[in-house]
Amino acid sequence: MAKLRIVLWALVGLAALAGIYLSLKPPQPLPASQETVMTSIGGPFTLVDGHGQPFSSAKLNGKPAAIFFGFTHCPDVCPTTLARLARLRQQLGKGDDAFRIVFISVDPERDKPEDVGKYSQLFSTPVIGLTGSPAQVEQVKKQFNVYSEKVPAGGGGYSVDHTATIFLMDGNGGFESTISPEEGEAVALQKLQRLTV
Repeated sequence: MAKLRIVLWALVGLAALAGIYLSLKPPQPLPASQETVMTSIGGPFTLVDGHGQPFSSAKLNGKPAAIFFGFTHCPDVCPTTLARLARLRQQLGKGDDAFRIVFISVDPERDKPEDVGKYSQLFSTPVIGLTGSPAQVEQVKKQFNVYSEKVPAGGGGYSVDHTATIFLMDGNGGFESTISPEEGEAVALQKLQRLTV
């Protein structure tokens, strides 16, 4: 019985030492695969703006940006999201220059430069509307891990299912965070406050 007690106390001691070691041990970096996921969103790109001019992502450097992918024929999610960003920027109280709002079309077949140009003017705040060739748009979608797919509609037309996440990028073009459609206004505003500090 005495030997059993000694063994048990020895195990308790070892467990305590292990706990102390773990609490003092510096945090280990994320495995490379997880770091890649965190940093793989975004990257340099060139598209076409609403005036038909090439638009390099380098033009976004210097100020944070909220990037949203959609299409001009979208009946609900796209106009609602862009209106939400306009409202959040107003609530932020730092003016239109606090962060850029960027709308990238996932429907280059229909969304020509003049279409995204006109569409981006509907939201009573500066919005950068971008489109491009199908290859250019596909490249940017891959860089942001954005999904989109045509869905046949009546009369031979189509709609587009797409990722509805807003991507928040810092002033150096680095990925900072996202705003999802499900997040409340207070959470979204906090994220934008952190982005624009």
